[in-house]
Amino acid sequence: MTVQASRFTRLIGTLLACALAGCAERIGGLGGDGASASGTGPLAAAPTGPVTSAPLPTQVGPRTPPPVNMAGRWTLTSPGSGGCAMNFGAGAGAAEGTIAPEGGCPGNFFTSRKWAYEENGLVIRDHTGQPLARLALGSTGRFDGQATGGQAVSLGR
Repeated sequence: MTVQASRFTRLIGTLLACALAGCAERIGGLGGDGASASGTGPLAAAPTGPVTSAPLPTQVGPRTPPPVNMAGRWTLTSPGSGGCAMNFGAGAGAAEGTIAPEGGCPGNFFTSRKWAYEENGLVIRDHTGQPLARLALGSTGRFDGQATGGQAVSLGR
């Protein structure tokens, strides 16, 4: 083993031992409180609680398709946050389908991947199946509602 490789091995061993022993104050200018020289504080604790692999709840029975054809290009807007185009994929008379956002979407709507028309309106879901917004169809053929974060959103042609 070369001298340089030996030093590297000792350095890695020392850093690993230090990290396992909780001595962050010795590494790269970190203070004893876990805050770095760049001014960032310690990381928040990981969330706790039960984790399940159970499937997301689904609506019992067949879904009724929306009274408008969802297939095609729609514009999602949120007051004060702008908007973006979204391409809704669906077959004729479909009650659910896919979403392909074009970019620049407000909030987390860039993660939109699925839509479903349920008894209480249109639900937009992200790539993990979590709801991003629930919207109701208005008389003008436009959907209005709220994102899960509380902000108002609209979807129109």
